Amino acid sequence: MERLDLAGVLRRIRRCADLSQRQLAETIGISKSSVAGAESGRAGLDARILDRAAAAAGLRLALLDAGGREVPPMAAGAVRDRGNRRFPAHLDVRYGDEDWWHGEERYAREQPWYTFDRLRYTRDHWRERTGTADDHRLPRPGDSPAERAAARREAVRRQREEEHRRRLEAGELRSSEDFVCACPPRCDELDDWSGRPVHTEDCPCSCDIG
Repeated sequence: MERLDLAGVLRRIRRCADLSQRQLAETIGISKSSVAGAESGRAGLDARILDRAAAAAGLRLALLDAGGREVPPMAAGAVRDRGNRRFPAHLDVRYGDEDWWHGEERYAREQPWYTFDRLRYTRDHWRERTGTADDHRLPRPGDSPAERAAARREAVRRQREEEHRRRLEAGELRSSEDFVCACPPRCDELDDWSGRPVHTEDCPCSCDIG
């Protein structure tokens, strides 16, 4: 892959901006010798300075892949950890309730909203199965563990209702149009919606639709 020709880039910038080395140096706040050194190959140039030089000519810096296509920077608004720090760029961020999330200490710490796999073989395994995302995920409403758990329970509840309706229409159950669930709130608190409905010992209803 072709490497950056810093000297040629600077000369292109000066030509587009119609600036001498001294004028460019004054525009971007560095010495004339720094510009001359970079153009001659004797010295380098900080990327932030090069970015200012490009902007002076109405240009911008960009990353290109092997096919010449521009590659955007990673999203500034991507999810962060509980300390508001960015996750390591080379790792794949996932929800904290997907698979296990913190090795041997997972039960001793509060479940995070997002986490990642540190082990290379684990990352390679999932990348082979699901591919490699271009970026870290962006925050979305409903990302908290509690909201995701509630969404799963609601999905199971809807599935149960659909199954109950299907069985009624198939004649597998007696019609219960007048049925009203009398389960107390404690039943919902006990039920994790992972299987058959759970009821308190004194529940007067004990229905099978939750």
